[in-house]
Amino acid sequence: MLSLDSYDLALLDALQGDGRATHQQLADRVHLSPSQIGRRLARLETAGVIEGYRVVLSPAVLGLGVTVFVGVKLAHHGDTIIEAFREQVMLLEEVQECYAVAGEADYLLRVVVPDLPALSAFMMKRLMRVPGVDSVRSNIVLTAFKRDGPLPLGHLRGAAPPSDPHDGAIPPKRLG
Repeated sequence: MLSLDSYDLALLDALQGDGRATHQQLADRVHLSPSQIGRRLARLETAGVIEGYRVVLSPAVLGLGVTVFVGVKLAHHGDTIIEAFREQVMLLEEVQECYAVAGEADYLLRVVVPDLPALSAFMMKRLMRVPGVDSVRSNIVLTAFKRDGPLPLGHLRGAAPPSDPHDGAIPPKRLG
């Protein structure tokens, strides 16, 4: 495992907050020189810690107002059917993320579409026709209040877990 020091962790935190920050801006936040920032970034990229840079677009502003989490169960689990499923899912632009999971479903997909009729068409005419798909279960997102959060890096800083199991938890809502 790659050894990360406090400067690396501060740099990663800063990048997660603003991926477009210049080396100078990062240097000001992390308290290193821009050339040191450049060397550290190159090392973190080469090591695969930083997988890439991207622009995050607003689905709603672009007319993609419906987000759905879809659990997919396959009819069979042979290598051929799994590979065919994966190849077809990669071609579905509506599928933003796909995970092989343990539980009720075999795969969990995050899907974005413009509206409910588009969701219906996607599900019935495209997803259900992918080889090997046996059944799907959908959960339509009503409100997203946390998306694309930064990765938690506290475990790399040696932070101890909270002593109280409720520390950091959202308190239960009081009724009445």
